Amino acid sequence: MKIIRSSTPAADGFRMPGEFEPHAGCIMIFPERADSWQYGGYAARRAFAQTAEAIAGSEKVTVCASEKQYDNARAMLPSHIRVVEMASDDAWSRDYGPTFVKNQKGEVRGIDWGFNAWGGLHDGLYFPWDKDNRMARKLCDLLDKDVYNKRDFILEGGSIHVDGEGTCMVTESCLLSGGRNPGLTRQEIEDNLQQYLNVSTVLWLPRGIYNDETNEHVDNICAFTAPGEVVLAWTEDREDAQYPLSKACLDYLEQAVDAAGRRIRVHKLPLPRPVTVTEEECRGLDACFDRPARTPGERLAASYVNFYIANGSVVMPGFGDPADEEARSILQGLFPDRQVIQIYARDILIGGGNIHCITQQIPASGGEA
Repeated sequence: MKIIRSSTPAADGFRMPGEFEPHAGCIMIFPERADSWQYGGYAARRAFAQTAEAIAGSEKVTVCASEKQYDNARAMLPSHIRVVEMASDDAWSRDYGPTFVKNQKGEVRGIDWGFNAWGGLHDGLYFPWDKDNRMARKLCDLLDKDVYNKRDFILEGGSIHVDGEGTCMVTESCLLSGGRNPGLTRQEIEDNLQQYLNVSTVLWLPRGIYNDETNEHVDNICAFTAPGEVVLAWTEDREDAQYPLSKACLDYLEQAVDAAGRRIRVHKLPLPRPVTVTEEECRGLDACFDRPARTPGERLAASYVNFYIANGSVVMPGFGDPADEEARSILQGLFPDRQVIQIYARDILIGGGNIHCITQQIPASGGEA
């Protein structure tokens, strides 16, 4: 592994592919943190294992586990899923794993962004985060990928979505938050995205999902399903706190133009009914410092948009809600050549994210699919 400090992906002819492009594999991290995963994390690990197995039906899955959890992960996961011992602070491979870029020859490199637990000491979610911040570089070493050093720029993988054709989508609420890059202007942040993702157009959605503690990551509210097409989390209930957030995004997207000059086609993906934490679930979580990790009745940022596009499937969350099947059917229509697999994901959601948050794709290089 070579650490690249003096160049950028755009200068070297590398771009971030769309998630719907071919993958060499997927990275996940085995959950165990007691203030994220209730009652010892047993239910969460089952949901992670189901997700890994669904993805592994069409691409190689690598699961990182701590020293304490390695034997458990190896026993729970089938032999065709690779398990490696690697230390981390939690299980969000999307956010602090490497963002991979690719050139026309099929060569793949990683980007090592700075990670500060979604806001650092300003409004971050835990401390310390130093093990997480080393994961991108460790994973590039494991996978024998050169890596761009961009630790001076705070960015999570869940805060960006690209179409692979020059367009990146983000939310203002996240990238302009005080805990990310407060010393940079909006234009300077956009310049970094353009240079490191090799995009020419950045779409700045105003908001994300209500009460999303990541400062409203884009991957929970809106995602590219193909160049020029997105799904947007939507509710028809004008009294719901989510309605003005989704409506602001819809209004923006309806007048937006992507890097190819196309108008964005928006497919509305219904939201489940509000999902709130129970008192029983709260009792199963350790305190975070001197504060409860969750409080009874707290609304979680549940969204069907938080799905992962694998080579042969789309793995999406389900919540035991009447909208589960409608959302699954919409995604199946948008991905006719992939099987849409729905995983009951409440036990992932309690930890603060969902299926897209716990996965990170590795683009296919020459000959891989």
